[in-house]
Amino acid sequence: MKTKTPLKQLKLSVPAQETPITSFLTASGTFHDGDLMLNQKGMRLISEEKESRPSDAKDLDFDFTLDDLETVKVIGKGSGGVVQLVRHKWVGKLFALKAIPMNIQEDIRKQIVQELKINQASQCPHVVVCYHSFYNNGVISLVLEYMDRGSLVDVIRQVNTILEPYLAVVCKQVLQGLVYLHNERHVIHRDIKPSNLLVNHKGEVKITDFGVSAMLASTMGQRDTFVGTYNYMSPERISGSTYDYSCDIWSLGMVVLECAIGRFPYIQSEDQQAWPSFYELLQAIVESPPPSAPPDQFSPEFCSFVSSCIKKDPRERSTSLELLDHPFIKKFEDKDLDLGILVGGLEPPVNFPR
Repeated sequence: MKTKTPLKQLKLSVPAQETPITSFLTASGTFHDGDLMLNQKGMRLISEEKESRPSDAKDLDFDFTLDDLETVKVIGKGSGGVVQLVRHKWVGKLFALKAIPMNIQEDIRKQIVQELKINQASQCPHVVVCYHSFYNNGVISLVLEYMDRGSLVDVIRQVNTILEPYLAVVCKQVLQGLVYLHNERHVIHRDIKPSNLLVNHKGEVKITDFGVSAMLASTMGQRDTFVGTYNYMSPERISGSTYDYSCDIWSLGMVVLECAIGRFPYIQSEDQQAWPSFYELLQAIVESPPPSAPPDQFSPEFCSFVSSCIKKDPRERSTSLELLDHPFIKKFEDKDLDLGILVGGLEPPVNFPR
């Protein structure tokens, strides 16, 4: 009989000591970390000796500073900071402004610096565009593409579940984003969850929030750190083992299954609102058989797709490239499905309280 893993063996990270922000400021008030320099005028990578803006930002036919933006409302709040909907005063274009105070732990600061570098280099239609970034008075501000239908959390809140044809469209776009991150940028996102998959009225789905991502120097792309959202975290990460790109695939499978059944996969009934104990949930993810799509409710192709993602052994999970060729994705490719039809009529996301 298999012995259960004691709860005390589940490995949780301990935040590092805070590092004074003054350690990373120049005499002129510019935030300086490694080859990255950031101030009121924008961001520059010293190694490139040029202004660092993504190619997608060339779609803007105007430039601006923070003084040119006015707040419309607060639309979100995460571990990194507050997100506001802002409008350019003269042009009228809307953006999402993510403000991150930098009086934080050194490990989080390094994650945010990494996020800045990933954002400025991203050239993928399935990754949220970062148009500009600034540093002023101890706060880093990211001017991001505004996704006007919020996240998958906002979509599910209104439609309860997403039907298979539309889920295939969502999966394809997220997978294309993951292929870019994994194969071109060599990044493990490490926090794929419904609130980090944003949607607009055109039906475009894009990955956001690289605050807990990590650039990988090794060709194996393996990490042994512990960050991200526990609910969607893979078993090997919870148990403190080495992990690689496949941990994002586990998280994607959990998200897709949740969108299909309308509840978190490890919750056994619709009446149950949450897992009884946080540590019992972690132990269930590590020790129990992985959740699966009910075969009497979903197609064989969908059940197979979920199973290809949610495997306890990370070596058995399909890659993002392989999943793009999965029968579930191929099944609906020639149906000319428009996700905008589903999300276009939804209410914009609920305002975050001020």
